[in-house]
Amino acid sequence: MEKGITYLKEQFHLEDKDMRSYSPLTLAYIGDGVYELVIRTILVKRGNCPVNQLHKKASSLVKASAQSSMMEIIEPLLTEEEHSVYKRGRNAHSPTMAKHATMADYRRATGFEALIGYLYLKEDFDRIIELVRAGIGEDQL
Repeated sequence: MEKGITYLKEQFHLEDKDMRSYSPLTLAYIGDGVYELVIRTILVKRGNCPVNQLHKKASSLVKASAQSSMMEIIEPLLTEEEHSVYKRGRNAHSPTMAKHATMADYRRATGFEALIGYLYLKEDFDRIIELVRAGIGEDQL
């Protein structure tokens, strides 16, 4: 993804929008995919192994309770702007809820995903990696 989102914008003639115009649930929607792709990429690049093992490990890191735990670690590291995005996502009223998560974990996870989506659309990949690394640590991968 060396070309990243800039390449996508060029190829599909996408214009930048005011970041404040995105709903927190829209940010969480894209953030969910971005975070999952980061985790899957790390796991696959660490070595070839059976897909069911990859899936188990990825699932353990992307589930709501894991994202909620990550937020406890990274929340003190957030800038004021990032914290505002996180809180907007956390406080958004989603029409759905994760099957195997508490409401508190689900809300914190939604805030986390909104933050990741915001950073992705902002093209701040370094910050995404910094926060993911701090949140999960090398030993969990």
